[in-house]
Amino acid sequence: MNDIYKNTKKFEDITPATYKEEFQFLKEVDSLCLANAQLNRNKAFKSFFRHQNSFPKFKSKRNEQCFSTNNQKGTVSISNQKYLSIPKCKNIKIKKHRDFAGEIKTVTISKTCDDKYFVSILVKIDEFAINKNNETNKCIGVDLGIKDFAITSDGIKYKNNKYLKKSMERLEKQQRKLSKMVKGSSNRNKQRIKVAKLHRHITNQRIDYLHKLSHKLINENQVICLESLKVKNMEQNSKLARSIADVSWSRFVDMLDYKAKLYGKIIIKIPSNYPSSQLCSTCGYQNTETKKLSIRSWVCPNCGSVHDRDINAAKNILREGLEILKAGAQPVSSLILEP
Repeated sequence: MNDIYKNTKKFEDITPATYKEEFQFLKEVDSLCLANAQLNRNKAFKSFFRHQNSFPKFKSKRNEQCFSTNNQKGTVSISNQKYLSIPKCKNIKIKKHRDFAGEIKTVTISKTCDDKYFVSILVKIDEFAINKNNETNKCIGVDLGIKDFAITSDGIKYKNNKYLKKSMERLEKQQRKLSKMVKGSSNRNKQRIKVAKLHRHITNQRIDYLHKLSHKLINENQVICLESLKVKNMEQNSKLARSIADVSWSRFVDMLDYKAKLYGKIIIKIPSNYPSSQLCSTCGYQNTETKKLSIRSWVCPNCGSVHDRDINAAKNILREGLEILKAGAQPVSSLILEP
């Protein structure tokens, strides 16, 4: 594919079956697995030609590896609650995380950097079986930060657990050991797995917290207003880059997005240039002095209201989000839109 592009500057859709005689290992997996790889490749090239992003490249073997196949007339199944069967590979013993009901559509098997295998199963179920949450009339504004992870307009602060920072000393110690070992040796591979397990532990802690908090917010509120954050631009600040990466705002917002669609809730994102931290949530006066991050509380020169920086910002985000909603930017269900 790379050679074709270099010679013609065009994308040619070639099926994997064309290369089966030349590369015998392609016969070891089923045709649908190869078809999925082809679809992923086509998607990458179409994105490249449409947006002129970086040229598609092979995934590194050092990162997580995975493949997907589809269920076709029962080719993917689970028997006795502990055995998975996929084409050309039967009775794989599994530990089932939870029960599910519905038709199996796709199964993805992945191998993590710490040599653990996971199976993700896509199941078709009744849409109405998911939307169990009743609508509420509660609307909330959320300000995301580093000192506290999330601050809501009703004055609740959710702490930033700083999982990476807490494990940094142990992680650096293990990485120093790894750097001193001979590449290719069995001891180095054992140490590599130790480092990978520690990274996985940190990631699992973070994801668990984000899932619990996002579910809580979605469950308790009908409308959630957030500020659009340009995380990549913010990470260019060398002093804050590690803290911003550790707090994982983007993943949290993604979780809120898909859970809102799942449970019929509304997410409003206000523009990133909205001065939520500068405005007085009582009278609307704009205090430019609060651009300094060191100012954590301030008194409004106009009305004398005393503000906590983050709670005040969350209240402004809520007010602006409801204005966007009332203006018809997004559909409104039968709600009482009051902050």
